[in-house]
Amino acid sequence: MNKLKKKVLILFGALIIILIVLFSSKTIVINPKYKVGQKIDSFNGVAVYYNGAVGNVNGRALTDDGYNMGLKYQCVEFVKRYYYEELNHKMTNSYGHAKDFYNSKVKDGRKNEQRNLIQFTNPSSSKPKVNDLVVYSGTAFNKYGHVAIISKVGDEEIEIIQQNPGPIGKSREDYSLVKENGKWKIENDRILGWLRKR
Repeated sequence: MNKLKKKVLILFGALIIILIVLFSSKTIVINPKYKVGQKIDSFNGVAVYYNGAVGNVNGRALTDDGYNMGLKYQCVEFVKRYYYEELNHKMTNSYGHAKDFYNSKVKDGRKNEQRNLIQFTNPSSSKPKVNDLVVYSGTAFNKYGHVAIISKVGDEEIEIIQQNPGPIGKSREDYSLVKENGKWKIENDRILGWLRKR
Protein backbone atom coordinates (compact mmCIF):
# COMPACT_ATOMS: atom_id res chain seq x y z
CA MET A 1 0.00 0.00 0.00
CA ASN A 2 2.88 2.35 0.73
CA LYS A 3 4.23 1.97 -2.85
CA LEU A 4 0.81 2.68 -4.31
CA LYS A 5 0.51 5.81 -2.17
CA LYS A 6 3.93 7.03 -3.39
CA LYS A 7 2.97 6.47 -7.03
CA VAL A 8 -0.28 8.38 -6.57
CA LEU A 9 1.57 11.28 -4.93
CA ILE A 10 4.17 11.33 -7.72
CA LEU A 11 1.46 11.32 -10.39
CA PHE A 12 -0.45 14.04 -8.57
CA GLY A 13 2.72 16.15 -8.28
CA ALA A 14 3.50 15.67 -11.97
CA LEU A 15 -0.03 16.74 -12.88
CA ILE A 16 0.30 19.90 -10.77
CA ILE A 17 3.60 20.76 -12.48
CA ILE A 18 2.08 20.22 -15.94
CA LEU A 19 -0.86 22.47 -15.09
CA ILE A 20 1.47 25.20 -13.76
CA VAL A 21 3.55 25.07 -16.95
CA LEU A 22 0.44 25.25 -19.17
CA PHE A 23 -1.00 28.15 -17.17
CA SER A 24 2.34 29.98 -17.25
CA SER A 25 2.61 29.61 -21.02
CA LYS A 26 -0.73 31.45 -21.32
CA THR A 27 0.23 34.32 -19.02
CA ILE A 28 4.02 34.77 -18.96
CA VAL A 29 6.07 36.17 -21.82
CA ILE A 30 8.86 33.59 -22.22
CA ASN A 31 10.39 34.30 -25.64
CA PRO A 32 13.39 36.64 -25.19
CA LYS A 33 13.63 37.07 -28.97
CA TYR A 34 10.67 39.48 -29.13
CA LYS A 35 8.97 42.21 -27.10
CA VAL A 36 5.19 42.48 -26.76
CA GLY A 37 3.93 44.79 -29.52
CA GLN A 38 6.93 44.14 -31.78
CA LYS A 39 6.12 43.62 -35.47
CA ILE A 40 7.03 40.05 -36.44
CA ASP A 41 5.32 39.62 -39.82
CA SER A 42 2.88 41.31 -42.20
CA PHE A 43 0.45 40.45 -44.96
CA ASN A 44 -0.57 42.97 -47.63
CA GLY A 45 1.00 45.69 -45.49
CA VAL A 46 -0.98 44.79 -42.34
CA ALA A 47 1.36 44.05 -39.44
CA VAL A 48 1.33 41.01 -37.17
CA TYR A 49 2.51 41.86 -33.65
CA TYR A 50 4.04 39.65 -30.99
CA ASN A 51 1.78 39.17 -27.97
CA GLY A 52 3.87 36.86 -25.79
CA ALA A 53 1.60 34.63 -23.75
CA VAL A 54 -1.78 33.72 -25.25
CA GLY A 55 -3.67 35.39 -22.39
CA ASN A 56 -1.65 38.63 -22.43
CA VAL A 57 -3.76 41.79 -22.93
CA ASN A 58 -2.45 45.30 -23.62
CA GLY A 59 -5.65 47.35 -23.75
CA ARG A 60 -8.25 47.74 -26.48
CA ALA A 61 -7.51 48.86 -30.05
CA LEU A 62 -9.98 51.36 -31.48
CA THR A 63 -10.02 53.18 -34.81
CA ASP A 64 -10.24 56.98 -34.96
CA ASP A 65 -14.00 56.68 -35.52
CA GLY A 66 -14.42 54.40 -32.47
CA TYR A 67 -14.71 51.02 -34.22
CA ASN A 68 -13.60 48.23 -31.88
CA MET A 69 -10.68 46.20 -33.29
CA GLY A 70 -10.33 44.05 -30.18
CA LEU A 71 -7.77 43.50 -27.45
CA LYS A 72 -4.15 44.25 -28.39
CA TYR A 73 -2.37 41.94 -29.63
CA GLN A 74 -4.85 39.09 -29.67
CA CYS A 75 -5.75 37.06 -32.77
CA VAL A 76 -9.12 38.79 -33.10
CA GLU A 77 -7.46 42.22 -33.21
CA PHE A 78 -5.29 41.17 -36.15
CA VAL A 79 -8.08 39.71 -38.32
CA LYS A 80 -10.40 42.64 -37.66
CA ARG A 81 -7.59 45.13 -38.35
CA TYR A 82 -6.74 43.21 -41.53
CA TYR A 83 -10.36 43.29 -42.73
CA TYR A 84 -10.64 46.99 -41.82
CA GLU A 85 -7.35 48.15 -43.38
CA GLU A 86 -7.03 45.82 -46.37
CA LEU A 87 -10.68 45.07 -47.24
CA ASN A 88 -12.39 48.23 -45.90
CA HIS A 89 -14.77 46.07 -43.86
CA LYS A 90 -16.40 46.70 -40.49
CA MET A 91 -18.19 43.86 -38.76
CA THR A 92 -21.79 44.41 -37.67
CA ASN A 93 -20.96 42.91 -34.26
CA SER A 94 -17.48 44.12 -33.36
CA TYR A 95 -17.29 42.11 -30.11
CA GLY A 96 -16.94 38.44 -29.24
CA HIS A 97 -14.31 35.76 -28.78
CA ALA A 98 -12.51 34.16 -31.71
CA LYS A 99 -14.69 31.04 -31.88
CA ASP A 100 -17.82 33.28 -31.88
CA PHE A 101 -16.95 34.54 -35.36
CA TYR A 102 -18.43 31.26 -36.64
CA ASN A 103 -22.20 30.86 -36.29
CA SER A 104 -23.17 27.17 -36.36
CA LYS A 105 -26.74 28.11 -37.35
CA VAL A 106 -25.58 29.63 -40.66
CA LYS A 107 -25.54 27.19 -43.58
CA ASP A 108 -22.62 26.77 -45.96
CA GLY A 109 -22.37 29.72 -48.35
CA ARG A 110 -24.88 31.90 -46.50
CA LYS A 111 -24.42 35.31 -44.88
CA ASN A 112 -23.25 35.52 -41.28
CA GLU A 113 -25.15 38.68 -40.28
CA GLN A 114 -23.09 39.28 -37.12
CA ARG A 115 -19.88 39.60 -39.14
CA ASN A 116 -21.47 40.79 -42.41
CA LEU A 117 -19.50 38.08 -44.23
CA ILE A 118 -20.34 34.92 -46.18
CA GLN A 119 -19.71 31.83 -44.05
CA PHE A 120 -18.44 28.45 -45.22
CA THR A 121 -18.35 25.23 -43.23
CA ASN A 122 -15.34 22.92 -43.02
CA PRO A 123 -15.79 21.01 -45.35
CA SER A 124 -17.49 23.30 -47.89
CA SER A 125 -18.55 23.24 -51.51
CA SER A 126 -16.51 26.47 -51.89
CA LYS A 127 -12.71 26.27 -51.99
CA PRO A 128 -10.98 28.56 -49.48
CA LYS A 129 -9.54 31.79 -50.92
CA VAL A 130 -6.79 34.21 -49.98
CA ASN A 131 -8.15 36.77 -47.45
CA ASP A 132 -10.70 34.35 -45.99
CA LEU A 133 -10.94 34.52 -42.20
CA VAL A 134 -10.48 31.06 -40.64
CA VAL A 135 -12.25 30.23 -37.35
CA TYR A 136 -11.01 27.59 -34.89
CA SER A 137 -12.94 26.01 -32.03
CA GLY A 138 -11.84 26.36 -28.43
CA THR A 139 -9.83 23.78 -26.50
CA ALA A 140 -9.48 22.75 -22.88
CA PHE A 141 -6.56 25.18 -22.58
CA ASN A 142 -7.99 27.96 -24.78
CA LYS A 143 -11.76 28.13 -24.49
CA TYR A 144 -11.95 31.28 -26.65
CA GLY A 145 -10.83 29.64 -29.91
CA HIS A 146 -8.63 31.26 -32.54
CA VAL A 147 -8.89 33.15 -35.84
CA ALA A 148 -6.44 33.66 -38.70
CA ILE A 149 -6.29 34.87 -42.31
CA ILE A 150 -5.62 32.64 -45.33
CA SER A 151 -2.49 34.02 -46.99
CA LYS A 152 -1.93 31.39 -49.73
CA VAL A 153 -4.07 28.74 -51.42
CA GLY A 154 -2.72 25.90 -53.53
CA ASP A 155 -4.28 22.75 -54.95
CA GLU A 156 -3.35 20.67 -51.90
CA GLU A 157 -2.60 23.10 -49.09
CA ILE A 158 -3.25 26.51 -47.62
CA GLU A 159 -1.10 28.87 -45.59
CA ILE A 160 -2.54 30.95 -42.77
CA ILE A 161 -1.12 34.03 -41.07
CA GLN A 162 -1.98 34.63 -37.44
CA GLN A 163 -1.33 36.79 -34.44
CA ASN A 164 -0.98 35.40 -30.89
CA PRO A 165 -0.27 31.71 -31.57
CA GLY A 166 1.53 31.54 -28.21
CA PRO A 167 4.92 32.64 -26.95
CA ILE A 168 6.88 30.32 -29.25
CA GLY A 169 4.29 29.76 -32.00
CA LYS A 170 4.86 30.87 -35.59
CA SER A 171 2.95 33.59 -37.42
CA ARG A 172 2.41 31.27 -40.42
CA GLU A 173 1.28 27.66 -40.68
CA ASP A 174 0.42 25.31 -43.55
CA TYR A 175 -2.51 22.87 -43.62
CA SER A 176 -3.41 20.21 -46.13
CA LEU A 177 -6.41 20.93 -48.34
CA VAL A 178 -8.36 18.00 -49.76
CA LYS A 179 -11.38 17.68 -52.02
CA GLU A 180 -13.68 14.74 -51.28
CA ASN A 181 -17.22 14.18 -52.56
CA GLY A 182 -17.27 17.66 -54.11
CA LYS A 183 -16.30 19.44 -50.87
CA TRP A 184 -13.11 21.20 -49.79
CA LYS A 185 -11.72 20.40 -46.36
CA ILE A 186 -8.90 22.07 -44.47
CA GLU A 187 -7.19 19.25 -42.59
CA ASN A 188 -7.38 20.60 -39.06
CA ASP A 189 -10.05 19.27 -36.70
CA ARG A 190 -10.29 22.60 -34.88
CA ILE A 191 -11.20 24.62 -37.99
CA LEU A 192 -14.95 25.20 -37.96
CA GLY A 193 -15.04 27.10 -41.23
CA TRP A 194 -14.08 30.34 -42.96
CA LEU A 195 -15.67 33.72 -43.64
CA ARG A 196 -15.36 35.83 -46.79
CA LYS A 197 -16.14 39.34 -47.94
CA ARG A 198 -18.08 39.37 -51.19
